[in-house]
Amino acid sequence: MSAPPYKTAAPANPPQGLQTINPPDWAPPCGYQNGMLAAPGRRLLAVAGQIGWDADKKLVPPLPEQDALVAQFAQALRNVLTVVRCAGGDVGDIMSLRIYVTDKRRYLAQTKAIGGAYRAVLGRHYPAMALVQIADLLEDGALVEIEALAAIA
Repeated sequence: MSAPPYKTAAPANPPQGLQTINPPDWAPPCGYQNGMLAAPGRRLLAVAGQIGWDADKKLVPPLPEQDALVAQFAQALRNVLTVVRCAGGDVGDIMSLRIYVTDKRRYLAQTKAIGGAYRAVLGRHYPAMALVQIADLLEDGALVEIEALAAIA
């Protein structure tokens, strides 16, 4: 097998079994990767959209002085990670996140707090990501939903 026709950049702590893909003539990504390539032999796990509710399907309340979007974002990420761990994986196996928000301006206004919540759950593992604003989510009161793909050894 010949070398791929593109260069790759390694993250600070490259996850085992995943290779980051970032075209060399693009500006470097910040807080995400443009692509993640799974090693042969890994199992692909598709994680359904997770919202910010707990095990009893109740949306988590925000802490004092915390925006509800930040609280729900953190819980949705914890839910994603729980599913990945139930399949035998961990943070470093997550290769893609799709984040759906109902209000991009609210998201942008809370980026510092959301970044802190992200790092508290996933550390400095930044897979391929997309952020999409949508009109609404199925569950009343839900502000964010996160789907994921993981490649588990």
